[in-house]
Amino acid sequence: MVPVFLVNLLVIGTTVMIHYEFLHRITLLLPKLRMRHRYRIVLGVLVALTAHSVEVWVFGCSFYLMHHAEGWGSLAGNFDGSLMDSAYFSFTVFTTLGLGDIEPHGDLRYLTGLESLTGLVLITWTASFLYLEMTRYWDRD
Repeated sequence: MVPVFLVNLLVIGTTVMIHYEFLHRITLLLPKLRMRHRYRIVLGVLVALTAHSVEVWVFGCSFYLMHHAEGWGSLAGNFDGSLMDSAYFSFTVFTTLGLGDIEPHGDLRYLTGLESLTGLVLITWTASFLYLEMTRYWDRD
């Protein structure tokens, strides 16, 4: 159980740090850009979507590696074992969409639940960030 906890902690820590770095860097960049604020917000949204995509791929790669490793559990259902199916599963879990066409078994269930919680927190963090950016300059242009 300790290896499962440590690997899950590593994956979540990695995604949180990725998210922090993306938001931190865009926070430093946006005020320096010589463009209308509305375009800065669009850029912020695109950067945030890129960050979320990278984070989903971190989880997707983790699912792929764990599925193919011995003793971590498996993904079953409409799943062919490919990296793309692992990323698709990760996108549905991260966004809490949860279509149910792929289901985790064994220790992969813990990472699945933690990814949903992490996705919820990071998406909310992004929404708060974008809200603050929008309200900071909303009436200026």
